[in-house]
Amino acid sequence: MKKILLGFALLSAILSVKAQSDQNCYQKYAKVFEVRGANEVKDGTHENIVVTVRKGTFADCFIGRVKVKNGIIDPNSIELTFVDGSYEKFDRTYKYDDIPTTILNGMSKTMVTRDDELINILFVDAIKPKKKALKRAPEPDFDL
Repeated sequence: MKKILLGFALLSAILSVKAQSDQNCYQKYAKVFEVRGANEVKDGTHENIVVTVRKGTFADCFIGRVKVKNGIIDPNSIELTFVDGSYEKFDRTYKYDDIPTTILNGMSKTMVTRDDELINILFVDAIKPKKKALKRAPEPDFDL
C-alpha cells in the first residue's frame, strides 16, 4: 500500500512539473512583458504586434498591425499578416464595445468577443531590453 501511495505521489509530482512547463504562446509573451517591462506605446499604426486569441485552454498568436490613438487601441483596425506580407482585417464583435481598450506595460486590456474569445494585443517592439547580468566566477578546478 505504501508503495502504491509513493508511486502515485511521484507520478503526480512529475505531471505537475510537466504541466507547468507546457505554456502557451500567450503565457510565454506575458512572462517576457512581466519580467522586462515595456516602454510607452505611442500613437500611430504599429506593425509587428502580436494578436493573441484564447478560448478555454487553447491559445494562438499571430503577427499583425493595429492603430493606437490617444493611448487607446481601435479594435476595428486590427489586421493579421499573411506569410506573403499582405493583411486581412481581424473581424470580431466585442461584448464591451463601450469600454476603451487601453494599453498597460505594452499589453492591451483583454477584449472579450461575443464568442467568448479573449483577445490581447502585444506590442513586442516596446519590450525593454534585457538587463545586463553579472558574470559569475567559474567553479574552482585546482589540483590540490
